[in-house]
Amino acid sequence: MPSPPVRVALVEDRHEIREGLRKLIDQSPGFACCGAYASMEETLPAIGALAPHVALVDIGLPGMSGVEGIREIRRLYPDIRLLVLSIYNDDDRVFSAICAGACGYLLKKTPPAKLLESIREVVEGGAPMSPEIAHKVLSLFREIAPPKQAEYNLTPHELRLLRLLVEGNNYKTMSTLLGVTVHTISFHMRHIYEKLAVHSKSEAVSKALRQRLID
Repeated sequence: MPSPPVRVALVEDRHEIREGLRKLIDQSPGFACCGAYASMEETLPAIGALAPHVALVDIGLPGMSGVEGIREIRRLYPDIRLLVLSIYNDDDRVFSAICAGACGYLLKKTPPAKLLESIREVVEGGAPMSPEIAHKVLSLFREIAPPKQAEYNLTPHELRLLRLLVEGNNYKTMSTLLGVTVHTISFHMRHIYEKLAVHSKSEAVSKALRQRLID
């Protein structure tokens, strides 16, 4: 029996982009668009009943911003994965969106096939980013010296795993890069979550970004 489709909700104020994304998702095997909205004011009352796996969110929205909406959806429905799709790549918006709870950040020039791949990656626990965004995130780390690690007692190996997570890797790609099993990665990540007092990859990435835990 085939797996159920990945359910995607869209939050995009431009009609032509919203409908193009809806068509792409609905016509792609393994995906289904369960709702499409032009604002966060429309989205918030409805998204809980839709039960999407992923919400694809623009951040330059009229009214409530996408960043505010991401924070609110994350608070109300923590199981929904939030993936930004935006034309904006400035430091403030990128940093704010990730700290608000976004699991990834893509630019709107992302090719359709890569967009679908990234949606599935988010469902599988990854944190996809457009190359320019990943470079920007790492550059932000270099601008400010990281604090001492004593308060979290992260080992060098755990810091390396945290860096790989921030760079957008999931457990599978991390295991391939390090030449260990996915089970081993999962074991170490549980210890990292405990030390950081977080419960998900997106929370770990957000804390690493906010507190400059890696250089």
